Amino acid sequence: MASDPRPASAKTRHSEPAPDPGTEETRPGGHGAGDAEVVPTASSTLVPLPKEDPDSPRPDERRGDVDEWGRSEHMREIIRRIYDPIYSKWFRADWHGLEKIPTDGGALLVANHAGAIPADAPVIMHGIERELERPVYGLADNFFKSVPVVGTLWSRLGGLPAHPDNAYRLLKHQNQLVLVFPEGTKGTAKTFGERYQLRRFGRGGFVEIAMRAGVPVVPIAVVGSEEAMPTIAQLPSIAKAFGVPYLPVTANMLALGPMGVAGYFPAKFTLKVLDPVHFDVPPDQKRYSRSKVMDESEAIRENIQTALYEMLRNRESVWFG
Repeated sequence: MASDPRPASAKTRHSEPAPDPGTEETRPGGHGAGDAEVVPTASSTLVPLPKEDPDSPRPDERRGDVDEWGRSEHMREIIRRIYDPIYSKWFRADWHGLEKIPTDGGALLVANHAGAIPADAPVIMHGIERELERPVYGLADNFFKSVPVVGTLWSRLGGLPAHPDNAYRLLKHQNQLVLVFPEGTKGTAKTFGERYQLRRFGRGGFVEIAMRAGVPVVPIAVVGSEEAMPTIAQLPSIAKAFGVPYLPVTANMLALGPMGVAGYFPAKFTLKVLDPVHFDVPPDQKRYSRSKVMDESEAIRENIQTALYEMLRNRESVWFG
């Protein structure tokens, strides 16, 4: 049986008592949740409302710079000032081929991923925003979103859960740059003995997203993240007990003690942008050839791997490049 669509207050009406002439009536005010505005009656004394600071932001203004994804330009500016010395003085990031990243329109940035607490994502995002003045949205495992404080900060800086629909909307409808790491946690869980050996790029989902959105994939090879926080060993049993993807023992922890949890070694970062990959398929198809998707994914992985080996051969020092 269909329910009555009318609100409960409309179904049954009761007569409400008139306000006592000797009391005050209250009604909701506009000064914040739970506040009430005092309305004087005939026999009441006017109670002045609290004075508001004209310079204090209204609640909606405080949230005004937060976009639908949670990114805050105000927070980005604060972190930008704090992080820029780390980017330029500690990691001394050096870009090659930055001109290959489109200055307008959507593009899917694909990079190798490494480090127990990966430093590559902030280096890439900050570097592109700094040099090209384009925001970059980063896709990450939902695990990071659930971490207290870290999840909120990640959202404010342009991070969001790695879901195909999120990437598609940003690329197709909003013409944004989106950063993805196809290795996922398999890349960041590598030990130092496995450094710069790329893991499988999943099922090639990033390629299908780019095909659907009609945007190029721009591969980026990153050297430096493996040495910034190298993993010596993994504790899989403890990680499973705590419900986390991995639990590493890093050289930073051994060298720096508690500070090593978030303290990076000053490895020099070198980043090489490879030629964009365009796909000769129409966008917005219901499905794409699985073999073509996998072939394109593997070709991109091999290109990044080849570039990494070349960069490592040319590197004279971990610390000075």
